[in-house]
Amino acid sequence: MTDAPPPAAAAPSCDVLIAGGGLNGPALALALAQAGLTVTVVDAQPARARAEAAFDGRAYALAIASKRLLSAIGVWPALAADAQPMTAVRASDGRAGEGAAPFFLDFRSAEIEEGPVGFMVEDRHLYAAFLSAMEASPAITHIPGTPVVAQAPAPAGIAVTLSDGRTLTARLLIGADGRGSATASRAGIRRTGWGYGQTALVAAIAHERPHGGVAQQFFMPSGPLAILPLTGNRSSIVWSERDATAADIAQLDDAGFLAVLRPRFGDHLGAISLCGPRFSYPLGLTLADRYVAPRLALVGDAAHGVHPIAGQGLNLGLRDVAALAEVLAEARRRGEDIGAADVLDRYQQWRRFDSTTLALGMDAVNRLFSNDNPILRAGRDLGMGLVQAVPALRRGFMRQAAGLSPLAGPLPRLLQGLPA
Repeated sequence: MTDAPPPAAAAPSCDVLIAGGGLNGPALALALAQAGLTVTVVDAQPARARAEAAFDGRAYALAIASKRLLSAIGVWPALAADAQPMTAVRASDGRAGEGAAPFFLDFRSAEIEEGPVGFMVEDRHLYAAFLSAMEASPAITHIPGTPVVAQAPAPAGIAVTLSDGRTLTARLLIGADGRGSATASRAGIRRTGWGYGQTALVAAIAHERPHGGVAQQFFMPSGPLAILPLTGNRSSIVWSERDATAADIAQLDDAGFLAVLRPRFGDHLGAISLCGPRFSYPLGLTLADRYVAPRLALVGDAAHGVHPIAGQGLNLGLRDVAALAEVLAEARRRGEDIGAADVLDRYQQWRRFDSTTLALGMDAVNRLFSNDNPILRAGRDLGMGLVQAVPALRRGFMRQAAGLSPLAGPLPRLLQGLPA
């Protein structure tokens, strides 16, 4: 990784400038560098704050296809020892304190040939692996702690101004700066979306009994509770509650929080305790009306922010990364301008239908399950029972969740474990 120039120096040009250094931005940078492009990653946050932080409870469910991408860009070897394989996913309906409904879904890794259903990886390990890989790449320049404040496209490239006054130039700007993407806003890209009236409460839980690699999704009238296995006798919880209730729970001390959680969590893992801080965030759906603009493309939450109901947020972002990297790598091999409108349109056509359909699908599932209507309750329980009883249906759901069966277009090469 080359050193960023000091504020007074003229910034060198690069092929691609990525605004956003969270997870999708570094993943795309590594994929593009591997394809022979020079990349600058500009991050508003300090580089080491997350990489060196103690465990804070944040973790991600990585689909099989996402794990393949991380392998293809050289990141997975640094993560493998800290990744928890998921051997099964169980989804059930119910109410707090009453246990699961009689109909449920049970997806097991033995039903697909590709191995575990997925992997759980803590945020701190994933970010540290990305940071180390970027540092090792001479094609990537990383500029942390310096937000982008302006951008100006031109026929042959795009100029970007940083908060310290520097101006960088590139052939293409990528917005990987999250749901409130300033990159998209400056480009005049509008968003469609709505709030769910729900807040996610996130924490890590230590428990008495081993989880066996099983992920649990418990649908309750106020919102779903995901119990996701981490290494050791620990699990990450993503607990969706109505806003007012969540605000009250968030204000409780740890003992009070656990007292409210226990009847929802159940006793299948024995005694539970907190093993990290708690935090919360509001839930909603937000979709960019376009994924591209002159000399610009969006990936990840900058393009689509979804409900965490199936843990698909990061996986959707990595699908964007895989598709965009392949489009740009192929354009480079053909001698095309990687920032040209027709090149970027290929990316938008490849990804927009798939990601929008999945986002709206998760929206529908949340609306279907986040209520206590007896008619809807009976219908959804019978639906889960039907899927559970038909192996072909169950296998189809598993392959879709694993990222192996896209709704539109071919599976990108990186999601097959191949270079872009």
